[in-house]
Amino acid sequence: MSSEDSESQKDELLALASIFPEDEFKREETAQGGEMRVCLELPSNFKIFLNDEAADILTKSFEDTVCYLPPIVLNFELPPDYPSTSPPIFTLSCKWLSPKQLSQLCQRLDELWEENVGSVVLFAWMQFLKEETLDFLKVESPYKLQVYGYRTPIRKLSSHKTDACSASANPKEETDIRAIQDVESSSALIKFILDYNEAQQKKCFNSKSYMCNICFSEKLGSECTHFKDCHHVYCNCCLKDYFAIQIKDGQVHALNCPEPECSSVATPAQVKDLVGEELFSRYDRLLLQSTLDLMADMVYCPRPSCETPVMQEPGCTMGICTSCQYAFCTLCKMTYHGVSPCKMTSEKLITLRDEYLDTDDIGKHFLEKRYGKRVIQKAVEEMESQEWLEKNSKNCPRCATHIQKVDGCNKMTCSGCMQYFCWLCMNPLSRGNPYTHFNNPSSPCFNQLFHGTNADGELWDSEDEED
Repeated sequence: MSSEDSESQKDELLALASIFPEDEFKREETAQGGEMRVCLELPSNFKIFLNDEAADILTKSFEDTVCYLPPIVLNFELPPDYPSTSPPIFTLSCKWLSPKQLSQLCQRLDELWEENVGSVVLFAWMQFLKEETLDFLKVESPYKLQVYGYRTPIRKLSSHKTDACSASANPKEETDIRAIQDVESSSALIKFILDYNEAQQKKCFNSKSYMCNICFSEKLGSECTHFKDCHHVYCNCCLKDYFAIQIKDGQVHALNCPEPECSSVATPAQVKDLVGEELFSRYDRLLLQSTLDLMADMVYCPRPSCETPVMQEPGCTMGICTSCQYAFCTLCKMTYHGVSPCKMTSEKLITLRDEYLDTDDIGKHFLEKRYGKRVIQKAVEEMESQEWLEKNSKNCPRCATHIQKVDGCNKMTCSGCMQYFCWLCMNPLSRGNPYTHFNNPSSPCFNQLFHGTNADGELWDSEDEED
């Protein structure tokens, strides 16, 4: 290697390192070579599609709009007599360009070298790939993706285009052996493109500043959350408090964009990043539970220590818990009782009665089918009986038996326990002389033995006396 070539190589590599960031140019430490990663600037609304008959069902109908495509990668080594005599040795790889397209780029790089023999050429190659690739290859939207299979890069090759051709996957076409489409399948290509596009969009978002409409502070995108559907942006600090309050209140279906009347919903990943593990676990559990509650064929094991979700068979009222093996009735949640009507507790009976009286004919028919017509009739009759007793009777102060006063004085005798008591104040009376209660001037019922009755011993209302 001549001193002039050595100096030219050193200056060129230093210049490239100072011009391009590390993610675009990386120099090898052990050799005179490196890697250039060229990211193309795509026009707006650039669409890509895949129409591959051999592709799986997930990729046949694929079509999407992307802002970024994976870079074209130029790996190079500088021979000892570069740039005075020999060009750089290189390979050109890309995931979304076909081997034929990459071969055309390789040939164009060879032509640029021949136009500048004796001068350094790496910067000119980089500028051509970055600024002219789309026009040179006539790449337009919508762009059809094609996959020909992966071949391992071969680093040390002849740089002359006439010696650098080999048979391609299509025997009718010749491709440059330096051209490498490093992707194995259509589905792998699509996944890589979408992942790369998302990563680059996030990188771009993180580097810009945005105004939060909650705290009205301007912050970097790395401190903000972006709602993909509506494109609204809020700072993480405000969204964290906003989501935390709703999760604590159990409003897991309301974790949407704070913008008024905006229906964009935060993704689970965004919620997790904002609120942390503990609150996210509650959010995840409540979200699952609310989703299961909306399923008509889903019930829960009634055992308090279990409560496992159980799928209900259509037309069947028996549920079997997969966790504790408990067989239960899906209607009353008690032990499975076959075709027998559901047994009712007193509290449930009151609820059922009220529900039955308030519903329409269709609802009444459903409840009668579910619990049995006799059970419901009994509940209604007991309600009517209870209402009548509350209106027309009083409870014995000793045994609580319902007592109805038909006629006679206010000294009453319980038919159940034979206890004497006063009908006016409901206090028990002495068994030796029960009338002392009415004859004692200090008694609240003094001289009230026949209060509330007329001369014939029939009951009368105090309002009648005023009339």
